[in-house]
Amino acid sequence: MRKNWLFIIFVTLLVAAQYDSVAQTQNTRKYRNKANDPVGKLSDARKLKWADDLFRQGSYFNAIDYYQQLKANDERNPTLTYQLAYCYRATRDYVPSAHYYMEAYDLGKKVFPLSSFYAGQMLKQQGEYQLAIVWFNKFLEDNKKISAAGGNKDANIDPAILNNVDRTQAPKTMKELKKKAKVEIEGCQMAIQSIKNPEAVTMLNAGPNVNTVYTELSPLPLGDTALLFSTMGRNAIIEANIYDKLHYKEHFLYSHKQPGPVVDSFQWPLPFYDGNFNDPNEHTANGCFSPGGDRFYFSKCTEGDTMIFTCRIYVSKFAAEQWGPAELVPGNVNEEGSSNTMPWIAKVGKKEVLFFSSNRKLQGRGGYDIWYSVVDPRNGSYRRPQNCGKKINTTGDEITPYYDSRVNKLYFATNGLKSFGGFDIYAADGGPSRYTAVSNLGYPINTSADELYYVKDPVGKPDAYVVSNRIGSFALKNPTCCNDIWRIQNEPKLTIIGKVLSKKNQELMPQTVVKMTDQKGEMNTYNSEDGNFIFHIARTHSYILTGDKPGYTSTRSSVSTMEIKRSDPDDTVNVTIYLDSIKNSFSVHNIYYDYDKATLRPESVASLDSVIHFLVDNPSITVEIYSYTDSKGKDEYNLALSQRRAQSVLDYLEKGGIDRNRLTAKGFGAKNAAAPNALDGKDNPEGRQLNRRTEFRIITDVPTRRVLYNSALKGTMDEQQKNLSVNPEDDDEPAAPGKKPAKADNNDD
Repeated sequence: MRKNWLFIIFVTLLVAAQYDSVAQTQNTRKYRNKANDPVGKLSDARKLKWADDLFRQGSYFNAIDYYQQLKANDERNPTLTYQLAYCYRATRDYVPSAHYYMEAYDLGKKVFPLSSFYAGQMLKQQGEYQLAIVWFNKFLEDNKKISAAGGNKDANIDPAILNNVDRTQAPKTMKELKKKAKVEIEGCQMAIQSIKNPEAVTMLNAGPNVNTVYTELSPLPLGDTALLFSTMGRNAIIEANIYDKLHYKEHFLYSHKQPGPVVDSFQWPLPFYDGNFNDPNEHTANGCFSPGGDRFYFSKCTEGDTMIFTCRIYVSKFAAEQWGPAELVPGNVNEEGSSNTMPWIAKVGKKEVLFFSSNRKLQGRGGYDIWYSVVDPRNGSYRRPQNCGKKINTTGDEITPYYDSRVNKLYFATNGLKSFGGFDIYAADGGPSRYTAVSNLGYPINTSADELYYVKDPVGKPDAYVVSNRIGSFALKNPTCCNDIWRIQNEPKLTIIGKVLSKKNQELMPQTVVKMTDQKGEMNTYNSEDGNFIFHIARTHSYILTGDKPGYTSTRSSVSTMEIKRSDPDDTVNVTIYLDSIKNSFSVHNIYYDYDKATLRPESVASLDSVIHFLVDNPSITVEIYSYTDSKGKDEYNLALSQRRAQSVLDYLEKGGIDRNRLTAKGFGAKNAAAPNALDGKDNPEGRQLNRRTEFRIITDVPTRRVLYNSALKGTMDEQQKNLSVNPEDDDEPAAPGKKPAKADNNDD
């Protein structure tokens, strides 16, 4: 039988937060004020015994309080540090757990060789994937010399394992744990990639009328109008004696959807009186109806010592306009000596199949597996349960099966396959015994937290429900302590397919980093090896796409999904980005000034905004701003006037978000005329107009500003940056007038 901490993660029943709110020992419950807590005044030796007793009972939150007091008096005690890390892990408080596992590693890695592994797990469950990989690799490096029996020649086996504390989570040998660490690294890498390309869904908490600060679980949609689920109750902290368990049993409630503009919001829940399935003496959850609706399956769980639960599956039949008494499902579905729970019955082909999760040993692969029993159509009996096989089940735990007969897929939660965090939702084609295409459902359905109980709507669009302790759930003790029911709203699949072309010859530009930035400034990148790229996008967003390639400047493309509705069909947008080799200078039309002033006219704004876009889209570029006048007036006056005008342009660009370090303002008066101010001794108004101008000169292409790593190229980011070409211009004087005159800004000097 698995130890208690794993049952905390299982949402079959409670999380530790629930248990600890009621599981105060008789001697400490009445001392709500810690200053009056007699345990706090005990000697360290007696307090340690008290904390260890709480630990063995599964009262981890209370144990944390006393371990913290003890550690304050002995900060470098590795055992106290490790116990704290374990308690925080058991209560799914990932941040302090990772901290204390890393500290335990530093204090005594040979005494606690698993500390680096668990540090990696807790970092992974925070979403700190890169750092988690570092710690998993540290564990692998430290434990290179592993014998087949699990011995480590350089370190003692963790005493916590010898004391039967960690034996529940760790595989039987350190060699197996090394395999697990490699799977965890693969899970981190998978999560990093999936977050960059999220699934087309919106995740919505089912709200306070369904979820509480305790745990909610086993969502079952009743058509498209209501939701049946299991919960411990409302938000008030339960004040009950540890032996008075009637006040904190999981039980069924149901809630109708709210009418109105808010999609998927729910009304205050109501008692579920059908069949009197709720039991004041046992935890009741995991309800489902047979395909014909005439049978209701659910599980009841009895709590034993140290939060070890034994669950059994029941069925009630509907006859004579009422539900009959619930009876144990026969046919060895409820095998003696094992826990059997989370039933789901569905049609698989022409067969009616009961799926469930069980930790039975015979033919089991380890932990909880998904099993199935075929219902005999002749007499309604249940055939001998069969394991769903190695494609589904692992040495870890597989739970919460759900079968969708419309698409012939089995959905389940597992922590034995590579995952984003702890438990992830997977899908597999086929059934009931053979499966193919086993796949992770991706982000944001799966996150760094635990995801369980994936169930689709029975009608309409394939929206679904999932149970998760992700950030955003209602929490009693810490942000990830407790499970909530979340709504998965499917969105139209929106895709951008594009090309990066040379402006000069219209050919594809290979090895380009394509950047896509939304209205919030969040950026995704695509490393294009051949000049083609693809992005998956979401509704209610505006996107800007540009290319980034050393030695080139980029145009921009805009895509908006602001007007797209959830009911709209899938859509694909085609875009093209052009790259042009960097030139020494460029002109911008229509930068106007009032006569004899440096103030920008309103009609200049659009032109300068285009410069801002150009500099934002090409972050490596540094420019000098050159302003000129015609030949009217004294040279000194024109020089000062042109400098003020150049400065006004710089100020506008800086207010637009361009770093001042990328800009230099220079005025040159009437120098370097682009056209004659006079012809044949007569005034030339057209020439003077061309000479009253502002130009921009690209002086550097700074590679260190190209912060995006191009995985299509060889070498590290630093090595790639060193290979980028830099062509700074050091002279202060502008080049001689070009062969083609720059277009004028219509000012009046």
